Amino acid sequence: MTRPTPLPLLALLAIALPVTACRESGNGRPADTPPTQADPTSADPTLLQPGETRFGAIEQLTFEGENAESYWAFDGTSLIFQSTPTPGEGCDQIYTLDPATGARQLVSTGLGRTTCAYYYPAGDRILYSSTHHHDPACPTPPDRSRGYVWALYPTFDIFAADADGSNLVQLTTQDGYDAEGTFSPTGHRIIFTSVREGDIDLYSMLPDGSDVQRVTDRLGYDGGAFYSPDGTMIVWRAHYPETAEERDDYLALLADGLIRPSALEIYVADADGSNPRQLTDNGAANFAPYWHPSGEQIIFSSNMDDPQGRNFEIYIINIDGTGLERVTYSEGFDGFPVFHPDGTRLAFSSNRNMSHEGNTNLFLAEWVDGN
Repeated sequence: MTRPTPLPLLALLAIALPVTACRESGNGRPADTPPTQADPTSADPTLLQPGETRFGAIEQLTFEGENAESYWAFDGTSLIFQSTPTPGEGCDQIYTLDPATGARQLVSTGLGRTTCAYYYPAGDRILYSSTHHHDPACPTPPDRSRGYVWALYPTFDIFAADADGSNLVQLTTQDGYDAEGTFSPTGHRIIFTSVREGDIDLYSMLPDGSDVQRVTDRLGYDGGAFYSPDGTMIVWRAHYPETAEERDDYLALLADGLIRPSALEIYVADADGSNPRQLTDNGAANFAPYWHPSGEQIIFSSNMDDPQGRNFEIYIINIDGTGLERVTYSEGFDGFPVFHPDGTRLAFSSNRNMSHEGNTNLFLAEWVDGN
């Protein structure tokens, strides 16, 4: 897992970030009927903000509700994302979207809470996490009396289904949070986040859910991982408590199924977790890292340039930590940047051009590579 400009920045994250997505079935709309949309095939020049030199034409793909975390099919023909079409009603569900026509289809069950959808490399299956098998209702939101926290719902498990949502199969059955699953482009393994051994770590498994292997083992939060285009490396967001006070706070929250996401840094490593390297070191909320198709850069979202922590923008950095560049300059939230497999376009979520408070939409921008 997105929010409007008026909300505190981290409140934006609460809706969009993988650990906090939320929506239920009761939108009163048939699964294959898209909500009212403007023409998605025409670019709007007013969507481009001064300073966004990496963008050419920008198209707006959704126009209502809260939409985030759109990921391309490996052939680049469609997107899969999570959405709450009607603000304030239910939990996030998973949809697919044809960016050429705007046609969208509900592919999750319409029950419980879902998050973190991804395509299988062949495109015939999808992956997502859900709580529906424990309770058809939305899980209870976290208690914010302890500050801004995320809930790691223990009822989240990872599921696979055909691309239209049929033939649903549960891949994880371990007690505790299992979510944030993504596929290696090689098709060999899925990487995901789990608390199955007492901490919040990355694990990998075969496409059928077998052969689970632990990837990270440092005390702290590891999440939102993606394999590199050749499958040899991973990128993820992490927070590792350094002081005794931070450690105590982290462990106390973890015992109650919570984490505090105000400081996250971006890391890369070999696919098995070896040779980890930290790319960012700014104390901000850096998240949603994704690979450039070249495998040489990471694009991500951060509030590093806003002392108030309210404004998230998109940045890109080399995998050796050099060459940090700001990409977006739009007030509010810009996040979840995902390159088209051929590198010519970038899908992302944004509050730009929002129709009402809380309106976060999917956008598609032509990507201008080079210096």
